Amino acid sequence: MNDQDELNNQAILTPARRRIGAFVIDDLVVSFLLLGIFWSQLQQLKTAEALSIFLNENFLIIMAVKVLYHTIFVWQGGKTLGKYLTNMKVVTIEHGTVPSFDKALLRAMMRIVSETLFYIGFLLAFFTPNIQTLHDKISGCVVIDA
Repeated sequence: MNDQDELNNQAILTPARRRIGAFVIDDLVVSFLLLGIFWSQLQQLKTAEALSIFLNENFLIIMAVKVLYHTIFVWQGGKTLGKYLTNMKVVTIEHGTVPSFDKALLRAMMRIVSETLFYIGFLLAFFTPNIQTLHDKISGCVVIDA
């Protein structure tokens, strides 16, 4: 029995279109977190140039918040807030269990790579049999209905 057959016997894969809702919710949550962290600094920005400088100076912090958000929630329960609200869950393709910390971290970091490459890694979900994005494939995970 291969991974595809094993997965089909265990759970229902979440359609790529439904995953878009979770993506939007999670990006909004992360954006609000970043607004809370940087509120006083953002209020002082008056020009596009100042915003550009701010983003360059805080790039690593912004990326760390995104990676931590996705890593911790996926590792702890397989669900970010977006996945919780849209009734889906991240599991390993091998065992159908919540990803380990290492897998969740790898998945979160590769998610950032997909974002920086014009979201091409996300588009894979529309064309792969297990509805996997690049970060799902590399981390050995899938998203299922919870």
